[in-house]
Amino acid sequence: MLGYSSQGRAIRVQRLGDPASTERVLVVGCIHGNEAAGIAITRRLIRTAPPSGYDLWVINVVNLMKLQPQSEHPHGLSDKEFDVLFTTDKPIIFAYHGYPLLIHRLTYRRTNHHNLHVRGYKEEGTTTTPFDMVVLNDLDRFHLVADVIDRVPTLGPRAAYAQQAIREKLIEHKRYIATHGVDMPEIRNWRCSLGAGASSPRRRSSSPRRKLRKAT
Repeated sequence: MLGYSSQGRAIRVQRLGDPASTERVLVVGCIHGNEAAGIAITRRLIRTAPPSGYDLWVINVVNLMKLQPQSEHPHGLSDKEFDVLFTTDKPIIFAYHGYPLLIHRLTYRRTNHHNLHVRGYKEEGTTTTPFDMVVLNDLDRFHLVADVIDRVPTLGPRAAYAQQAIREKLIEHKRYIATHGVDMPEIRNWRCSLGAGASSPRRRSSSPRRKLRKAT
């Protein structure tokens, strides 16, 4: 356990791979409401052992105000705390269901800001399926994994088959929604179980207006 959030929730970390490794991959997800994709990706990371020589941390809490310095917000991390989590020289991929500029504004004073790559809403897409809206903005699980591979030089040759599988899955996705008008079953039928007594996310409306608002 790393500590507690501003509301007293435990901040837990699951550390996988090689703790002594100098190769670190940091993927941060910040979503709103009952979006379940972030949970799906986190659980997949926990189930999948990272390649040898890599150190992977999975953290269960992200508070946007933590990104600011303490001088700007009472919940902000000190520069030392921020550098421990986000490093001073490693690439950071930040997935955010909103406009990327906000994350850059919150972190522009941080040491490693130049290595922060935010994936968010780019005003791409119109009335389409919920998952395709995310794909059009490069914010889906497949684009994010490809982004990690591209930004870790030593992963490139070792992940060539994974990159090919990602491209094929995105082609499959496009063909499926063109034929059926809905997302693939493995996407739309995924449900989040938060433990005993917790309910799964409610099914979202299928109206075009609701789909369009999903990515804003």
